[in-house]
Amino acid sequence: MSKVSTDFKDKTVEYEQLLADFKALLKKNSLKFTIQREVILESLYKSDEHLTPESLHHLIQDNFAQLKIGIATVYRTLSLLEDSHMVTSLSFGAQGKKYELGAKEHHDHMICTACGDITEFVDEEIENRQDSIAHQLGFKISDHSMQIYGICKNCQKGK
Repeated sequence: MSKVSTDFKDKTVEYEQLLADFKALLKKNSLKFTIQREVILESLYKSDEHLTPESLHHLIQDNFAQLKIGIATVYRTLSLLEDSHMVTSLSFGAQGKKYELGAKEHHDHMICTACGDITEFVDEEIENRQDSIAHQLGFKISDHSMQIYGICKNCQKGK
């Protein structure tokens, strides 16, 4: 089997499991499974961006014009997903939050304070150093996130 078809198959299985987990979450919270809620989850799954509730709502309106979905539904669904750790958010203070699916592999973020651009990165040396420090201090890490704030290269150039 080719690499492309394996990746596609893995992504399909991954989404099916995510959807099953979402349905179980809704049931646990005595909420109905609706196409609107599924479209919110699917849009987050397919996006490579960190989305505000408003940008997610616009994305859904652009891709599912026939679907009636209110911004309040987006906010409530994101809140439920975040509370259950299915999505994670990055806070921008008064500018609000940007969300991403929590099922992604671990990564850290560099956030431009001028334009809001977010760059994801993975650095094994940083990860190993954090583990080493935690071990030295007798601390057991259950989860972590690193956010580095600064000015991206485009904003430094005045673009």
